[in-house]
Amino acid sequence: MGAGMAIEAIHTPAAPEPVGPYNQAVRAGGWLFCSGQIALDPVSGVMVGDGDVEAETRQVLSNLVAVLQAAGSGPDQVVRTTVFLADLADFARVNAIYAETFQGPVPPARACVEVAALPRGARVEIDCMAVVV
Repeated sequence: MGAGMAIEAIHTPAAPEPVGPYNQAVRAGGWLFCSGQIALDPVSGVMVGDGDVEAETRQVLSNLVAVLQAAGSGPDQVVRTTVFLADLADFARVNAIYAETFQGPVPPARACVEVAALPRGARVEIDCMAVVV
């Protein structure tokens, strides 16, 4: 990044408030770096899905899309995602729902990893990088 490049925090009430000292996303030049989203309801701040990984994944993606849209981007502009799973056995179910959101002509590059634990007992977390057009 060049000196003087503007860095802007992105915030929307349509996604959950961060649970730590970070932003929902940061825009730097034409890039958007979205923090990981878990299945928190943006209004109540309560986890949704009651342990159902499919319901969690839908909420995670809804939250992520809300942040993308608040920054003037969208799923078709996402270039990279990371999917964190508490249990890799959930891969196929998460992947099917993920594919509903990222249907663009060029699906994003992606990593998917199993982790020991996620915040608030979540079963899935997704972050991304996108271009802002």
